[in-house]
Amino acid sequence: MKPARSKKKVDHPHSWEELANGQWVSESIQTRLDEWCPKLFGYHMLKLGGLSCELTSCNCNIQHQVNLDSKNPLHNVIADRYELPFLEKSFDAVVLSHQLEYAEDPHRLLREVDRVMIDDGYLIITGFNPMSFTGLASLMPWRKNNFPWSGRMFTPNRIKDWLGVLNYQVVYADTYALFPMKRYRTMWTWLESSIGDWASPMGSLYFIVARKRTYPLKPIKPHWRLKKKLTPASVSYRTADKKQSS
Repeated sequence: MKPARSKKKVDHPHSWEELANGQWVSESIQTRLDEWCPKLFGYHMLKLGGLSCELTSCNCNIQHQVNLDSKNPLHNVIADRYELPFLEKSFDAVVLSHQLEYAEDPHRLLREVDRVMIDDGYLIITGFNPMSFTGLASLMPWRKNNFPWSGRMFTPNRIKDWLGVLNYQVVYADTYALFPMKRYRTMWTWLESSIGDWASPMGSLYFIVARKRTYPLKPIKPHWRLKKKLTPASVSYRTADKKQSS
């Protein structure tokens, strides 16, 4: 397994228009985000990265939403994503759409997001699955310098492991888009649904919702046991009364 940290600087897209089939990818993510937005509550939401900024969340109960990016025109905050200019535990929800693939140090990025996340806050992560048709296309030499193949794709299970280390509970995970073809989309969708769930791990996209927990997800049982205290022997009062009467 390749290390998550990259020694060279990785360019990252700031708009869905820079990605191949970017509009279709954003629409598929938007459909799932619309289902989860009404379930999010709180005061502040952070959309990290230009791709996250272009996702709409009008039906979200969180009214104050911060868009952070350096080039996307929808941003309202410009800052280094590894050093967010916010206090600890400031946000109730964070959207991280296709950011880990283009991060030089994804572990550091997740730790920084965890720093500004409140307890029991929601983290939404989307990305490309390397074990898919989209991931296999990165083996073609003429695509290595183009988005999305220029980034480093991580499997959904690896993302879940990173979240588990940070004590996040994955409450929802979906891998979809087995056939990432925009043309004849209706036919590909019908074919994917007819195949069933057994092929879902090979989907090109994943959508993960995790919740920050402050207690261990698997409580450790102690190996020691408390010794029982000594109890006085019980005395039969009826027998004692018979002896006194005799």
